[in-house]
Amino acid sequence: MPTLAELVSGFDPTSEFVVPTQWTQGRTAYGGLTAAMSVLAAQLTEGKPLAPLKSAQFLLSAPVVDSATFTARRLREGRSASSVAVETVSGGQVAAHASLIFAQPRPSAISHDQVGVPEVPAPEECAPFGDASAPLRPAFVDNIEMVQAGGTVPLANDGDPRFRAWVRHRGAEGVDPAVALVALADALPPATTAAFTEWAPVSTMSWSLHICTDDLPKPTDWMLLESSSTFTLDGYSHQSMTLWDSASRPIIQASQTVALFA
Repeated sequence: MPTLAELVSGFDPTSEFVVPTQWTQGRTAYGGLTAAMSVLAAQLTEGKPLAPLKSAQFLLSAPVVDSATFTARRLREGRSASSVAVETVSGGQVAAHASLIFAQPRPSAISHDQVGVPEVPAPEECAPFGDASAPLRPAFVDNIEMVQAGGTVPLANDGDPRFRAWVRHRGAEGVDPAVALVALADALPPATTAAFTEWAPVSTMSWSLHICTDDLPKPTDWMLLESSSTFTLDGYSHQSMTLWDSASRPIIQASQTVALFA
Protein backbone atom coordinates (compact mmCIF):
# COMPACT_ATOMS: atom_id res chain seq x y z
CA MET A 1 0.00 0.00 0.00
CA PRO A 2 1.69 3.26 -1.08
CA THR A 3 1.94 5.83 1.70
CA LEU A 4 1.33 9.54 1.25
CA ALA A 5 5.08 10.06 1.51
CA GLU A 6 5.66 7.62 -1.34
CA LEU A 7 2.98 9.22 -3.52
CA VAL A 8 4.45 12.67 -2.95
CA SER A 9 8.06 11.62 -3.55
CA GLY A 10 7.10 9.92 -6.82
CA PHE A 11 4.86 12.71 -8.11
CA ASP A 12 5.83 14.23 -11.46
CA PRO A 13 3.53 17.05 -12.63
CA THR A 14 4.58 16.43 -16.25
CA SER A 15 3.37 12.82 -16.15
CA GLU A 16 0.06 11.10 -15.57
CA PHE A 17 -0.67 10.35 -11.93
CA VAL A 18 -1.94 6.81 -11.38
CA VAL A 19 -4.48 6.63 -8.53
CA PRO A 20 -3.74 3.67 -6.25
CA THR A 21 -6.84 1.67 -5.37
CA GLN A 22 -5.84 2.07 -1.70
CA TRP A 23 -6.48 5.82 -2.01
CA THR A 24 -10.00 5.68 -3.44
CA GLN A 25 -13.50 6.28 -2.13
CA GLY A 26 -15.98 4.41 -4.23
CA ARG A 27 -14.99 4.75 -7.87
CA THR A 28 -13.05 8.02 -7.48
CA ALA A 29 -9.83 9.12 -5.84
CA TYR A 30 -10.17 10.32 -2.25
CA GLY A 31 -11.00 14.03 -2.52
CA GLY A 32 -8.35 15.01 0.01
CA LEU A 33 -5.71 13.31 -2.15
CA THR A 34 -6.83 15.14 -5.29
CA ALA A 35 -6.70 18.42 -3.39
CA ALA A 36 -3.30 17.66 -1.85
CA MET A 37 -1.79 16.75 -5.23
CA SER A 38 -3.15 20.01 -6.63
CA VAL A 39 -1.27 21.91 -3.93
CA LEU A 40 1.87 19.90 -4.68
CA ALA A 41 1.57 20.60 -8.41
CA ALA A 42 1.33 24.32 -7.64
CA GLN A 43 4.41 24.18 -5.42
CA LEU A 44 6.37 22.54 -8.24
CA THR A 45 5.65 25.26 -10.83
CA GLU A 46 8.64 27.11 -12.23
CA GLY A 47 9.68 30.36 -10.61
CA LYS A 48 10.71 31.55 -7.21
CA PRO A 49 9.55 29.43 -4.26
CA LEU A 50 5.96 30.13 -3.30
CA ALA A 51 4.99 31.56 0.08
CA PRO A 52 3.04 29.35 2.51
CA LEU A 53 -0.41 28.22 1.41
CA LYS A 54 -3.08 30.52 2.87
CA SER A 55 -6.34 29.81 1.06
CA ALA A 56 -7.71 27.21 -1.35
CA GLN A 57 -10.93 26.57 -3.24
CA PHE A 58 -11.48 23.19 -4.85
CA LEU A 59 -14.25 22.50 -7.37
CA LEU A 60 -14.71 18.73 -7.62
CA SER A 61 -16.66 18.41 -10.85
CA ALA A 62 -16.20 14.76 -11.91
CA PRO A 63 -14.70 11.50 -10.62
CA VAL A 64 -10.93 11.05 -10.70
CA VAL A 65 -10.77 7.47 -11.98
CA ASP A 66 -7.64 5.37 -12.60
CA SER A 67 -5.31 8.24 -13.51
CA ALA A 68 -5.18 12.02 -13.81
CA THR A 69 -3.01 14.89 -14.98
CA PHE A 70 -2.43 18.00 -12.86
CA THR A 71 -1.69 21.20 -14.78
CA ALA A 72 -0.71 24.20 -12.67
CA ARG A 73 -0.39 27.81 -13.81
CA ARG A 74 0.76 30.83 -11.85
CA LEU A 75 -1.82 33.55 -12.40
CA ARG A 76 -0.19 36.43 -10.55
CA GLU A 77 2.79 36.95 -8.28
CA GLY A 78 2.55 40.00 -6.04
CA ARG A 79 4.88 41.29 -3.36
CA SER A 80 3.24 39.22 -0.61
CA ALA A 81 0.74 36.90 -2.33
CA SER A 82 0.68 34.65 -5.38
CA SER A 83 -2.30 32.95 -7.01
CA VAL A 84 -2.11 29.62 -8.80
CA ALA A 85 -4.74 27.67 -10.74
CA VAL A 86 -4.54 23.89 -11.04
CA GLU A 87 -6.69 21.83 -13.41
CA THR A 88 -7.09 18.09 -12.89
CA VAL A 89 -8.14 16.06 -15.94
CA SER A 90 -9.24 12.43 -15.70
CA GLY A 91 -11.00 10.30 -18.28
CA GLY A 92 -10.88 13.11 -20.84
CA GLN A 93 -12.80 15.61 -18.69
CA VAL A 94 -12.00 18.24 -16.09
CA ALA A 95 -12.42 16.43 -12.78
CA ALA A 96 -11.24 19.18 -10.43
CA HIS A 97 -10.17 22.80 -10.45
CA ALA A 98 -8.17 24.46 -7.68
CA SER A 99 -7.68 28.17 -6.99
CA LEU A 100 -4.83 28.59 -4.52
CA ILE A 101 -3.43 31.61 -2.67
CA PHE A 102 0.10 31.49 -1.27
CA ALA A 103 0.88 34.45 0.99
CA GLN A 104 3.62 35.82 3.21
CA PRO A 105 2.69 37.21 6.65
CA ARG A 106 2.32 41.01 6.79
CA PRO A 107 2.64 43.36 9.78
CA SER A 108 -0.77 44.03 11.31
CA ALA A 109 -2.13 45.30 14.62
CA ILE A 110 -5.31 43.25 14.20
CA SER A 111 -5.44 39.75 15.68
CA HIS A 112 -8.30 37.71 17.12
CA ASP A 113 -9.34 34.08 17.47
CA GLN A 114 -13.06 33.40 17.93
CA VAL A 115 -12.93 29.78 16.81
CA GLY A 116 -12.89 28.01 20.19
CA VAL A 117 -12.21 24.32 20.62
CA PRO A 118 -14.43 21.57 22.08
CA GLU A 119 -13.36 19.63 25.15
CA VAL A 120 -12.55 16.11 24.04
CA PRO A 121 -10.68 13.11 25.45
CA ALA A 122 -7.11 12.40 24.39
CA PRO A 123 -6.62 10.19 21.30
CA GLU A 124 -5.48 7.22 23.39
CA GLU A 125 -8.77 7.37 25.33
CA CYS A 126 -10.94 7.19 22.21
CA ALA A 127 -12.41 4.24 20.31
CA PRO A 128 -11.94 3.88 16.54
CA PHE A 129 -14.20 6.03 14.40
CA GLY A 130 -16.71 4.01 12.41
CA ASP A 131 -17.00 0.31 11.73
CA ALA A 132 -13.85 -1.20 10.24
CA SER A 133 -15.91 -4.09 8.81
CA ALA A 134 -18.53 -1.91 7.11
CA PRO A 135 -19.00 -3.07 3.49
CA LEU A 136 -18.99 0.48 2.06
CA ARG A 137 -15.97 1.66 4.03
CA PRO A 138 -13.74 3.72 1.67
CA ALA A 139 -10.35 2.22 0.85
CA PHE A 140 -8.41 5.41 1.64
CA VAL A 141 -9.20 5.34 5.38
CA ASP A 142 -6.61 2.60 5.89
CA ASN A 143 -4.02 5.34 5.33
CA ILE A 144 -5.35 7.47 8.19
CA GLU A 145 -5.81 6.71 11.87
CA MET A 146 -9.19 7.97 13.12
CA VAL A 147 -10.65 7.72 16.61
CA GLN A 148 -13.97 9.18 17.70
CA ALA A 149 -13.61 12.21 20.00
CA GLY A 150 -17.33 13.05 20.34
CA GLY A 151 -20.27 13.79 18.10
CA THR A 152 -21.94 10.92 16.31
CA VAL A 153 -21.30 8.48 13.42
CA PRO A 154 -22.80 7.85 9.96
CA LEU A 155 -26.25 6.22 9.73
CA ALA A 156 -27.10 7.26 13.31
CA ASN A 157 -30.37 9.03 12.35
CA ASP A 158 -29.04 11.86 14.51
CA GLY A 159 -30.64 15.31 14.58
CA ASP A 160 -27.26 16.92 15.32
CA PRO A 161 -25.13 15.78 12.37
CA ARG A 162 -21.68 16.48 13.78
CA PHE A 163 -18.53 14.36 13.66
CA ARG A 164 -15.47 14.81 15.87
CA ALA A 165 -12.38 12.69 15.52
CA TRP A 166 -8.69 12.69 16.21
CA VAL A 167 -6.97 11.97 12.90
CA ARG A 168 -3.39 11.43 11.76
CA HIS A 169 -1.59 10.09 8.72
CA ARG A 170 0.05 6.72 8.48
CA GLY A 171 3.30 7.14 6.54
CA ALA A 172 3.53 10.89 5.90
CA GLU A 173 7.08 11.43 7.15
CA GLY A 174 8.85 14.17 5.23
CA VAL A 175 5.75 15.41 3.39
CA ASP A 176 5.31 19.17 3.12
CA PRO A 177 3.02 20.08 6.07
CA ALA A 178 0.52 21.99 3.91
CA VAL A 179 0.18 19.08 1.48
CA ALA A 180 -0.24 16.63 4.36
CA LEU A 181 -2.84 18.79 6.12
CA VAL A 182 -4.96 19.20 3.00
CA ALA A 183 -4.84 15.42 2.53
CA LEU A 184 -5.96 14.96 6.14
CA ALA A 185 -8.63 17.65 6.50
CA ASP A 186 -11.20 15.81 4.34
CA ALA A 187 -10.82 12.44 6.08
CA LEU A 188 -14.26 12.32 7.73
CA PRO A 189 -17.37 11.37 5.75
CA PRO A 190 -19.83 14.19 5.01
CA ALA A 191 -21.51 15.11 8.28
CA THR A 192 -24.99 14.95 6.78
CA THR A 193 -24.63 11.14 6.69
CA ALA A 194 -25.19 11.20 10.47
CA ALA A 195 -28.86 11.92 9.70
CA PHE A 196 -29.17 8.91 7.36
CA THR A 197 -31.04 5.77 8.38
CA GLU A 198 -29.57 3.76 5.50
CA TRP A 199 -26.69 4.36 3.15
CA ALA A 200 -27.15 6.53 0.06
CA PRO A 201 -24.55 8.08 -2.26
CA VAL A 202 -22.99 11.44 -1.35
CA SER A 203 -20.48 13.54 -3.27
CA THR A 204 -18.48 16.63 -2.30
CA MET A 205 -18.93 19.31 -4.96
CA SER A 206 -16.81 22.15 -3.58
CA TRP A 207 -14.39 22.70 -0.72
CA SER A 208 -13.08 26.04 0.50
CA LEU A 209 -10.43 26.27 3.20
CA HIS A 210 -8.37 28.86 5.06
CA ILE A 211 -5.07 27.97 6.73
CA CYS A 212 -4.93 29.86 10.00
CA THR A 213 -1.19 29.82 10.67
CA ASP A 214 2.14 29.35 8.91
CA ASP A 215 3.45 27.48 11.96
CA LEU A 216 2.08 24.13 10.85
CA PRO A 217 2.23 20.89 12.88
CA LYS A 218 4.22 17.86 11.76
CA PRO A 219 2.55 15.70 9.07
CA THR A 220 2.39 12.76 11.49
CA ASP A 221 0.84 14.60 14.49
CA TRP A 222 -2.61 13.89 15.89
CA MET A 223 -5.13 16.54 14.78
CA LEU A 224 -8.68 17.14 15.99
CA LEU A 225 -11.16 17.36 13.11
CA GLU A 226 -14.78 18.47 13.46
CA SER A 227 -17.34 18.45 10.66
CA SER A 228 -20.87 19.76 11.17
CA SER A 229 -23.72 19.81 8.66
CA THR A 230 -25.33 23.22 9.18
CA PHE A 231 -28.02 23.21 6.47
CA THR A 232 -29.42 20.51 4.18
CA LEU A 233 -32.29 20.93 1.71
CA ASP A 234 -33.24 19.82 -1.81
CA GLY A 235 -30.45 17.27 -2.06
CA TYR A 236 -27.56 19.57 -1.08
CA SER A 237 -25.83 20.06 2.24
CA HIS A 238 -23.50 22.72 3.61
CA GLN A 239 -20.97 21.72 6.24
CA SER A 240 -18.47 23.64 8.34
CA MET A 241 -15.15 22.04 9.25
CA THR A 242 -12.30 22.89 11.62
CA LEU A 243 -8.96 21.22 12.17
CA TRP A 244 -7.04 21.90 15.42
CA ASP A 245 -3.62 20.68 16.48
CA SER A 246 -2.98 18.91 19.79
CA ALA A 247 -2.26 22.29 21.42
CA SER A 248 -5.83 23.43 20.56
CA ARG A 249 -4.68 25.89 17.91
CA PRO A 250 -7.02 26.24 14.92
CA ILE A 251 -5.05 25.17 11.86
CA ILE A 252 -7.68 24.99 9.10
CA GLN A 253 -11.22 26.33 8.82
CA ALA A 254 -13.23 25.07 5.87
CA SER A 255 -16.65 24.58 4.35
CA GLN A 256 -18.06 22.17 1.79
CA THR A 257 -21.08 21.81 -0.43
CA VAL A 258 -22.15 18.16 -0.62
CA ALA A 259 -24.66 16.55 -2.99
CA LEU A 260 -26.70 13.75 -1.47
CA PHE A 261 -28.99 11.20 -3.06
CA ALA A 262 -31.02 10.15 0.00
